[in-house]
Amino acid sequence: MCTRVLYETGVQTYMVGRTMDWSDMKSGADWWVFPRRMKRDGGAGEGSITWTSKYGSLVVSIYQLASCDGMNEAGLVGNMLYLAESDYGDHATSKKPKLSLGAWLQYVIDNFATVKEAVDALQADSLTVVTASTPNGQAGTAHLAISDPSGDSAILEYIEGKLQIHHSRGYKIMTNSPPYEQQLALNAYWDLVGGQNMLPGTIKAADRFVRASYHLKSSPKFADKRSAVAAILSQMRSISVPIGMDDPAHPNIASTLWRSVLDHEAKRYYFESVLNPAIFWVDLEKLDLKPGAQTMKLKLDGPAILDGDVSALFQPAEPFKFLAPNVPLGSV
Repeated sequence: MCTRVLYETGVQTYMVGRTMDWSDMKSGADWWVFPRRMKRDGGAGEGSITWTSKYGSLVVSIYQLASCDGMNEAGLVGNMLYLAESDYGDHATSKKPKLSLGAWLQYVIDNFATVKEAVDALQADSLTVVTASTPNGQAGTAHLAISDPSGDSAILEYIEGKLQIHHSRGYKIMTNSPPYEQQLALNAYWDLVGGQNMLPGTIKAADRFVRASYHLKSSPKFADKRSAVAAILSQMRSISVPIGMDDPAHPNIASTLWRSVLDHEAKRYYFESVLNPAIFWVDLEKLDLKPGAQTMKLKLDGPAILDGDVSALFQPAEPFKFLAPNVPLGSV
């Protein structure tokens, strides 16, 4: 469970807010700095696609198996959220180059500067996404939202083995099930009801989609940067699931573990852990993204209380290996 919102400020710049809702408190969260011109492969074993990154990036990993949230130095943002209905097809019989689900977001922000570039390149559906269960036994299934400094947006989903791309500046909200086309239809109904009269209040993805849409439409477009960040953070907090929430009838409730805000124009990446009493951030311009630079890591759920600008706190680390079946874990 997660929620993603694309917010427009009063000076026509854009920020993305997201919640990471997950049922495993031990899933881990780390920030990674990856330089440009980094040699990559899809992490899915034999037949994996290979590439050299065009752009440096800052990403958050989950389980050190997947890039699930991130921004590149061109300001392109990716947010990967759970989608139970995802169907990537049979990778064993596919003849297309393979890409681990854990590398999907990374592949996009490594190679493209804008949403249009990404959509133009990906719409041919020329890759096979390969997935596996996560360490807590959850199915590895997700869809991907991308956005850029112009406010362009796209939602990418694999349904019945085919890539479906919803591309529009109007696609500002994404949650989880059902697939995006059905989410839009449900939200259209609630638009007619009107949020001032009634809003669906459960933690289900469809209800969160409706509430997030109403909150975004109702929020002022602040020109002041500080107010704009506060606006999008307040929206993400309002849609969050309380930590430790328990319901015997719904044993797989996913509490909100962390929230992020990514500022396209300033290239600043804010982070808020539910276990941490402070907001902290990184400015991409303060990171060494030059070719040949060291990969760097900052642990986000450790005992240290992070606060303010933490751009200087990263330490050298070997990159993680992407989630895939029958591929040994370790560094690459």
